[in-house]
Amino acid sequence: MKQTVKTLGLCAVLAGSIVTAMPAYAETTLRIGTVLAPHDPMGQGLEKFKLDVEKATNGEVIIEVFHNSQLGDTTEMIDQARAGAAVGTVTDVARLSSFVPSLAIMSAPFLFDNYEQADKFALSDDYLGWGEELREKSGLVMIASNWYQGARHALTQKPISNPDDLSGVRMRTIGAPVWIETIRAMGAEPTPIAWGEVYSALQLGTIDGAEAQPTAIWNAKLYEVIKNVTKTGHIQLVTALVVGATAWDEISPENQKIVRDLAVEDGRYASNLTIELGDKALEDVAASGVEVSEVDLAPFKKAVMPVYKLLDLEAEAEIVNKVLGR
Repeated sequence: MKQTVKTLGLCAVLAGSIVTAMPAYAETTLRIGTVLAPHDPMGQGLEKFKLDVEKATNGEVIIEVFHNSQLGDTTEMIDQARAGAAVGTVTDVARLSSFVPSLAIMSAPFLFDNYEQADKFALSDDYLGWGEELREKSGLVMIASNWYQGARHALTQKPISNPDDLSGVRMRTIGAPVWIETIRAMGAEPTPIAWGEVYSALQLGTIDGAEAQPTAIWNAKLYEVIKNVTKTGHIQLVTALVVGATAWDEISPENQKIVRDLAVEDGRYASNLTIELGDKALEDVAASGVEVSEVDLAPFKKAVMPVYKLLDLEAEAEIVNKVLGR
């Protein structure tokens, strides 16, 4: 009898030890912010992502979406995530190149011809390897990197036909080296400021121009403060959904896979919306009185080629070409 009691007691202790050793995963809430409007394709994609994740994880992972810079500018949200907050954002990948320089290739000028190419590369082993390196060096986890916001075009107060026409134009751009050097190579003076300040800066003349994708031009009402949109398409804006590693590790491995898979799936949903709504947005911009024009891209492509060598991205460009089979 005593032996039986001892045996039962030992089993209880062992069971308790096993339970103690197994990690416990509580409900996790991720606050995902964006600088864009709710009806922007990225905003719509995030709202779908919220519903899909909560349903697929049975409410174990909760997504709260914040639009229009409610959680701050993109850089501020990234800083919050790195500091341990349960915050994430959709960011241009080039902002992350300060931690992993190779990531800048996603925003390199005239590299991707369309979304399908960017989507393919974002799921390649080479790119995913840079994602692992990002976590190690920054404490950020890239859940998916196929959220396409469209081709960036030049927004100015005067007509543009070649790089010389951009001489002296103070053009707002994203504050990452590949963006800054691309705009400089195109002939303008790169001027990084927060997206939420672009409208007023154009209105007040603090800057002379900007560059943005069609849906953002329309949703931010920039057509009210510019006169010309030149379809340069100099960069395909491919963005990533990132969260802080601290919050990410609170999610069980099973739910992490669910969240990653849905992030890729809903990234494609948002990206297809971008493509679908982009042409309509430019039509609406033109109807507002803004001159929307095509341009010979050859001089611009030639002007930006030195950017690859300047930022030491030639090897990465070769990797992209290899993955895409060209």
